[in-house]
Amino acid sequence: MDGVRVGNRMIGAQAPVTVGWENIPRVEGGPVKQFVFTWFQPTVLFALIAFWYYAPNSIAKASTAIGIGIGFKILLLALEWVNPRHDSWRLTWKELVTDLFYVSLGYTVLRMLNTYIGDEALIGAIQQSFDLDKLAWFTGLPLLLQAFLISFIFDFGQYWMHRGMHNWYPLWLTHAPHHYITQLNINKGAVGNPVELFLIGLGIGGFFDFLPRAFLLAGAIGMAVSTYQHINVRFNTPRWWRFVFNTTEHHSVHHSQDYEASRSNYSGTYIFIDRMFGTCVDGEAELLGMEGGRPMSIRETMTFPFTEGWRTVKERLGRPGSTAVPAE
Repeated sequence: MDGVRVGNRMIGAQAPVTVGWENIPRVEGGPVKQFVFTWFQPTVLFALIAFWYYAPNSIAKASTAIGIGIGFKILLLALEWVNPRHDSWRLTWKELVTDLFYVSLGYTVLRMLNTYIGDEALIGAIQQSFDLDKLAWFTGLPLLLQAFLISFIFDFGQYWMHRGMHNWYPLWLTHAPHHYITQLNINKGAVGNPVELFLIGLGIGGFFDFLPRAFLLAGAIGMAVSTYQHINVRFNTPRWWRFVFNTTEHHSVHHSQDYEASRSNYSGTYIFIDRMFGTCVDGEAELLGMEGGRPMSIRETMTFPFTEGWRTVKERLGRPGSTAVPAE
């Protein structure tokens, strides 16, 4: 397998990766279907921004955002059956039940953990220790600009955290289980070791003062863009969208079985961050996962960072043990 040169890297030399938007299949069907799956993403984004911008205070609250988020995922789940990107990614009952375990973990244990030791708690402790005042002047900025700054600051931090997970072995141990998924669908973003899911959710936005409505708008932007990373739906993504935002195609490359391809497209929302730092690869992949696409059980996912870390320690101490997994 020859691969395709992208910058100074050879993409697709170990596993199939389609490089270049011109080589990605388009939605098949009549004009109505073509129209829907071309403009669905921008329409949802602008509709959510308009809703949170104009919604009365009585309904502009976190509980409403949670309800909209759940409804949006159900809608995308239906689209996966109507227009799947790859038949090999079709959701099975076993996959669904397994994914719902991780989703429930995120809504319960991880949410509670984040309340006590999450980024807001850590930032609050730092501000009290060093008597740091928040940057209150941010609240005077236009509301949409505040929303973009919240979203961008979080995604910029997530980019470097995610990139660090692929380049520093201790962090890689927490992230590796997520790369054992063999398909993308609506709930796969929740699949992973709890330590990784906690770390990837940390941000520094709490150091700045923003209006509460701006946080709701930022959340809407994230939901209307980042959710598409882990779905099995074929879109005719507009050129401007795929230049600015991360897409299912980008994230499938990140999850491919090709090592070099997996070290690309780290951002969660804004793919132009990857473009800025030379880690963007435009394309898609169907064959996903590690070790040739071996699924990882829930039990192994929960224990992997600790068991593999211990094995590595024993190996470096010269004791018998299995070979550590390289960072991919």
